[in-house]
Amino acid sequence: MVAKQYLLHTRHRYACYQYLSTCFYPPRKDVFLKDELVDHLAQSLGQVCSQAEAFSRQMGEHLLLYSTEDLSVEYAQLFVGPFELKAPPYGSVYLDGGGRTMGDSTIEVQKIYKESGLSLADDFNELPDHMAVELEFMHFLSFQEHRLIECGETENALQYLKKEYAFLANFLGSWVSPFCNRIRQNTDNKFYQLLSTIVDAFIACDLRHMESQLATDPVVNSYDAKLPAKQ
Repeated sequence: MVAKQYLLHTRHRYACYQYLSTCFYPPRKDVFLKDELVDHLAQSLGQVCSQAEAFSRQMGEHLLLYSTEDLSVEYAQLFVGPFELKAPPYGSVYLDGGGRTMGDSTIEVQKIYKESGLSLADDFNELPDHMAVELEFMHFLSFQEHRLIECGETENALQYLKKEYAFLANFLGSWVSPFCNRIRQNTDNKFYQLLSTIVDAFIACDLRHMESQLATDPVVNSYDAKLPAKQ
């Protein structure tokens, strides 16, 4: 993949992470429509994960059929409670066993954020390994990679590519499928059913993309990278 194509690809990747992260926060249909979030997601997916593009367009069609209240009720039942969570949106539930939150993997994720100069906002009341947060972190990493490539800092960009791959391979990519399966098994809401299919497919696409780039010759024939070891 030549440098110009790679730069465009990376821009669409970080956009997908941003749009998908927004979808896992409490829903606001008016904002989704005003920002044309699903349309923009579909456009970017068309460039980086074509098999998910059609699902995103279907998600946009179904979004029109639900009110914000409909979406909020379903969001709460799946991800919030107050009783049993149908699809816990926390990595530790799937990675650490026992269905518990704030496990060892959560602490490790928090450490990775801190090493990247990031912290959760004081008014944010969710855990560090919430799906929306981990997607937002991937947006941050891939945006930094894109910015550094634009500046011609390919070696520094490579370090971010390695961080992205390591985070997906060891954390987000390891629990996204069981999480998405829980969504599909526990809701009839087409918006969230399709969202789960999209994020699952996109993460798989992105892992393959990064494995290919790290194993060959990304960006400008100046990367000499080895795949980070999975834990």
